[in-house]
Amino acid sequence: MTPQHLPHDWYPEPLPPNVTVGERSWVYSSFAFSHFRSEAEPAVQIGSDSGVYHTCFFDLGPRGSVSIGNFCAIVGAKIACDCAVVIEDYAFIAHDVVIADTHFAVPPQRSAVSRPEPPEQPVIRIGRNAWIGARAVVLLGADVGEGAIVGAGTIVDFPVPPFSIVAGDPAHIVGSCRQPEDRIDGG
Repeated sequence: MTPQHLPHDWYPEPLPPNVTVGERSWVYSSFAFSHFRSEAEPAVQIGSDSGVYHTCFFDLGPRGSVSIGNFCAIVGAKIACDCAVVIEDYAFIAHDVVIADTHFAVPPQRSAVSRPEPPEQPVIRIGRNAWIGARAVVLLGADVGEGAIVGAGTIVDFPVPPFSIVAGDPAHIVGSCRQPEDRIDGG
């Protein structure tokens, strides 16, 4: 396979061979993969018309994988894990968000000592059209539902119901962002 260089890139290294970038999508630099150790196939899949912008980093361990849907904007996020991260279509992840499978945000190094593999790869999921606010931390156990909003600086390690708003410390549901259904009486 021919190494894939980003035409606009200032960093001299190509993208890792197990990274795919969809049509019309933007990755600011292959420098985003400078701490990348994933051996997964594919390790990172970026859908069409998505942007992975300045200061995003994929610090993935040997089993780590990331799937980014179509029409997503990832702005300066740090993804540090050895699990699977699924970011569905139309998701927006703001500046300095950390997505990690441990509280230390450092995936394990490859070890000469073999460890038993868990029967199922753990998953952190960010649902379709979800918004993650600046400096939020999304940890293992998070399953952010469709259309949900995670407030700035919030730490999430639990399922967030669709169309809900979570914020605070400790994080809790503070509202709903579901539009009320049209009422016939206009009220």
